[in-house]
Amino acid sequence: MNSQTMPNPMIVSSLIILLILAPMPFTTSFPSNVARNEVDVSRSSSDGEKKLIVEKLFKFPGFDDPDHGATVEDLGHHAGYYRIKHSIAARMFYFFFESRGRKTDPVVLWLNGGPGCGSEISLFYENGPFIIQKNLSLVWNEYGWDQASNLLYVDQPTGTGFSYTSDRRDIRHDEQGVSRDLYDFLQAFFKEHPEYTKNDFFITGDSYAGHYCPALAAKVHKENKANKGIHINLKGFAIGNGLTHPLIQHKAYPDYALHMKLIKESDRENINKLLPACEKAVKLCGTNGTTTCMDAYKSCYIIFSSIKAIIGNISHYDIRKQCDQHKECYDYSDTIALLSKKSVKEALGVKDIDFALCSEVVRKAMLMDIMRNMEVGIPHLLEDGIKMLVYAGEYDLLCNWLGNSRWVHAMEWSGREEFVASVDVPFVVDGSEAGLLKTHGPLAFLKVHDAGHMVPMDQPKAALSMLKRWTIGSLSENAAEPESPVSSM
Repeated sequence: MNSQTMPNPMIVSSLIILLILAPMPFTTSFPSNVARNEVDVSRSSSDGEKKLIVEKLFKFPGFDDPDHGATVEDLGHHAGYYRIKHSIAARMFYFFFESRGRKTDPVVLWLNGGPGCGSEISLFYENGPFIIQKNLSLVWNEYGWDQASNLLYVDQPTGTGFSYTSDRRDIRHDEQGVSRDLYDFLQAFFKEHPEYTKNDFFITGDSYAGHYCPALAAKVHKENKANKGIHINLKGFAIGNGLTHPLIQHKAYPDYALHMKLIKESDRENINKLLPACEKAVKLCGTNGTTTCMDAYKSCYIIFSSIKAIIGNISHYDIRKQCDQHKECYDYSDTIALLSKKSVKEALGVKDIDFALCSEVVRKAMLMDIMRNMEVGIPHLLEDGIKMLVYAGEYDLLCNWLGNSRWVHAMEWSGREEFVASVDVPFVVDGSEAGLLKTHGPLAFLKVHDAGHMVPMDQPKAALSMLKRWTIGSLSENAAEPESPVSSM
């Protein structure tokens, strides 16, 4: 296909692939076997109440423990199932890794993208405690985020990872359902672990978590203000290379592609002719549209696919990489192999549940959620002092830094003028510039150098430094002289 030919916008069979965290085959089957293998998370506690959470301390088989003989209590690694409150038969799987630092470190929740990709991708390849080896053994990750936080990974929405249901009515279709389940899980988690309720709490994630994070932050903040349930000490949320404001981000595709020399000016001019139809459709979708949001997806995806047709085998997750169209740019087969081992399943307490790295069931269920604008609820959070960090690797095309920068700069809130006028400063890690940072009040935007779609994978040291400094309120420390604005394009 040459640069003058636009793909058919009605071809949607593979559209959603652009939004998965990494290019992986989706699991298409519905877990019909789980009814007989169902993990019991409804047994009674000592006070007669039914427990919503069943959790166990564990140690991964194959973990190369440098301390030789550390007990499960020493490690403080937990795996569990939460019986989702507003469901028929849904169970949400999670990992909880106590901080390798201090028990008073913040509690950080990490949410993977997709929609429908398991948290284990990030656990083993981005910011978790371990790095997985080719022989399926595990070694400590020097830059794991559990170095500075008590770290939670959740397989969500239902049907993702080890989370499951035996009833299709439990599958979620929008952020209202997703954030309600996550909020209910957090209530159960802090009831199970009351010693962490006073710790600062942060929500983080990347890719499609650009939808999840602001939706959950708004839900937690709303319930806190209404004095409902256990108060969750929410301090902020961070989005890495996320999809949050679909219209602005789609309109940035041609500009980013031209700037990175992926397309020519004539290509951009042709692709820009597609923008009015996309804009009209997205406005009809709004924040809670249904079929209009599917129409918006079809109208806007052609912008991205037109660029893909031109760049060929260049990876849209990292434009520095070339990927054969019949092979995946990222190989997560080691994770699938590890989590399929009987010894690992026994250690985690998941019985015979099959692990779904990326679920086709969840993907299809969330189709109408993709083009909804999640930026609309963020200004209220900023006004109430909830911090937001948006960070983006500079070589990601899919959720590129330019589109993210533009929606952050365009967002209407009381500090907008000051944020836009503030200068960009180098983000320095160990004496070297790792990115460009702009901050004002509770809002920060960080463009990360030498990274693609998954910043903690490509720049683990910088990502850990970012987390540490952001959670303690010193993100801009070691700032050097101002440089040209990252929003100038």
